[in-house]
Amino acid sequence: MKTVKERNMDMLADHIRGLYRKPDLRQLFLELTLRCNEHCFHCGSNCMPQSGEELSVDEYRRILEEVKEDFDLRRLYLCITGGEPLLRPEFFDILGYAHELGYRWGMTTNATLITREVAHRLAESGMLTVSVSIDGLGETHDRLRGLPGGYDAAMRGIQNLIDEKAFQNVQVTTVVNHENIGELDDLFRVMDGLDIDSWRVINLEPIGRALQWPNRMLTQEDYRRLFSFIREKRLAGYPVEYGCSHYLGPELEGELRDWYWLCNAGIYTASIMANGDVGACLDIERRPETIQGNIREARFRDIWENRFELFREDLSSESEYCRGCSHADHCRGDAHHSWDYDKNEPRLCFKGMLFE
Repeated sequence: MKTVKERNMDMLADHIRGLYRKPDLRQLFLELTLRCNEHCFHCGSNCMPQSGEELSVDEYRRILEEVKEDFDLRRLYLCITGGEPLLRPEFFDILGYAHELGYRWGMTTNATLITREVAHRLAESGMLTVSVSIDGLGETHDRLRGLPGGYDAAMRGIQNLIDEKAFQNVQVTTVVNHENIGELDDLFRVMDGLDIDSWRVINLEPIGRALQWPNRMLTQEDYRRLFSFIREKRLAGYPVEYGCSHYLGPELEGELRDWYWLCNAGIYTASIMANGDVGACLDIERRPETIQGNIREARFRDIWENRFELFREDLSSESEYCRGCSHADHCRGDAHHSWDYDKNEPRLCFKGMLFE
């Protein structure tokens, strides 16, 4: 007899098959710039000089107007990112206009540029949520993110956001790797001393720059330690959660986050990159088959409705690695962002590590 979890995951699998036929855009990411004042070793976007110029303010205004015409803004959330989005000189021109049009929006940032004045302007521009990256205690954070003094600046930025008392969710995100996992307990005490709304703890992903640092990838023991840590804190009532990254198996699914595993790419989520390219999740490797078009050449709605075929079928369906796996219905090949498109297999799979 199937467990409640298994029945729930069966229902989710059926729902996702429906979304492949009729996707439902919920999150639209805008990558305002690839410029950044940090140089994080694990950057998924790689934040290297980009091909093509950044979209102009007028182009963003047109995009925002068209998306408002084509989609229900009550069901859509703008996710602002970079690079460091606050390095875009016209940041408040773009997001102020989005606010005028009625968009709800949040931002991912390193927070080093968030003074009291900036926090106030963010509130005035309608920002509702924010996720700030803290990747270790002071020395570790600065070393991993390549900015001396970055930890202190980020912590000041977090406090400025808290003091503004205007945001629905001030979140901290921590990327855990083999070097900083030993700081989890100390970091917990730091986070518990802040008036943040949630702490999102995720693993280092085998993507972007991190591929150059295999020695920093988590080991099997590290993963078990990480997931036990998150589970323990959640059972104790703390707002700690694992990210949306991977299928965790029948025991841990539903234990480390408030939902069961699904990859949102191309069914709930799309992104417009700094140069106008359109894709799904911004952490997905940027290559011809993952780029679905360019906003300078087509209306976003047309790209969303007529492309994204790659993201609207199970990754496992054509993968030799996944063929015959008893978890394929619930895992579906795992995440697009960590998929090896050359080998047609996942770069990270927890089968054999967390479950059989």
